[in-house]
Amino acid sequence: MIWKRCVSRGRMPGVQHSPHGLEYMTGKIMKGIAGFYYVHVEGRGIYECKAKGIFRKEGIKPLVGDDVELDVLDEAKMCGNIRSILQRKSALVRPAVANVDQALVLFAIVKPNPNFNLLDRFLIRMEQQKLPTIICFNKEDIASPEEKEALRRAYETCGYQVLFISVLENKGLDQVRELLAGKTTTLAGPSGVGKSSLINQLSPGTQMETGEISEKIKRGRHTTRHSEIIALRDSTYIMDTPGFTSLELPQITKEELGWYYPEFREHEPFCKFRGCAHISEPDCKVKAAVEEGKISRMRYENYMALYRELKENRRYL
Repeated sequence: MIWKRCVSRGRMPGVQHSPHGLEYMTGKIMKGIAGFYYVHVEGRGIYECKAKGIFRKEGIKPLVGDDVELDVLDEAKMCGNIRSILQRKSALVRPAVANVDQALVLFAIVKPNPNFNLLDRFLIRMEQQKLPTIICFNKEDIASPEEKEALRRAYETCGYQVLFISVLENKGLDQVRELLAGKTTTLAGPSGVGKSSLINQLSPGTQMETGEISEKIKRGRHTTRHSEIIALRDSTYIMDTPGFTSLELPQITKEELGWYYPEFREHEPFCKFRGCAHISEPDCKVKAAVEEGKISRMRYENYMALYRELKENRRYL
C-alpha cells in the first residue's frame, strides 16, 4: 500500500487519520470513465483515481455518487487509489448512481412538446426505487397559462411537486436552488430540453470544475455521455445524466403497474373487485375518479397503454 502525506498538519477538508496516524482523504466520485474515477475532495479539487483490485475480486463496482476513501499517490498530479467505499444510503440501477436524495426531471413545455408517456415511464422508475421526484417544466416564458395549468393539474394530483421555469430568462431558478440545497439530486430528461443550460445557470463556477475533469480525460463537456456529479456548493450536488429519448419499463408485471401510480391509491381500495386492473372491470373507482376529473385522463390513458405493452411483452416471454 502506498501512502503519502499530502497536506500539512491539522484538520483539512476531506482529510482523515488512520489508526496508525497516517492521513488519507475522503471524497465523492463525480465521474467514472474507462476504469478511472474522478473524486472531488472538498477544499482541494478533483483527484484522478483507480479502484484497488480487491473491488473486482469481490464483484463491487464504484458508482458515481459514492463517498470513498482514497490514498494519494501523487499530490502534484492529483492522482490516487480508491481504498474503500463508504456505506451507501441508496443506489439506483438506471442510471447506476449512489447516494441520491431526489430526482429532478426536466421537460420543456413547448419546443419540443413534452412526451408524457416518456415522463410517466421515468416516474414509474423513480416510484419503483422510492426516490422523491420533482417535475420541472422549462420554457415557461413561451407557454400559455392554459398549458401550464393543465400540466399542474395532471401531476400535482399525483402528489408530485411541479415547477415552471425559464432557464433563458432566469425565472424560477431560486426555487430550484432551495429544493436542491443540502441534497444530491439526479437531473434527468430528454435531450434538448436545457439540462446543461440549467446547471450552468445554477452555478456558473461549476464550468471550471467540469472543465478540470474534461482536461484530464481530454473530452469536451457540452454533451453528457456519462453520469456526472457537479458540486454546486458544500453538501449540494447535482447529477447530470445522459439525455433519453426512450425508456424501457422496469421489470414489473401488468398487475404491478398500478402500484406506481400514486393517484390510484386513494381510490383503489373501493373498487368492486380485489386486484382490479382498472381497465374493463365494472364499478372501478379509479375509472370513476378519471370521469370526475380527480385523476388526469392523460395519465390514465398512458397507464392503459403501458398496461397493454406489459401484457404483450409477457405473451412473447
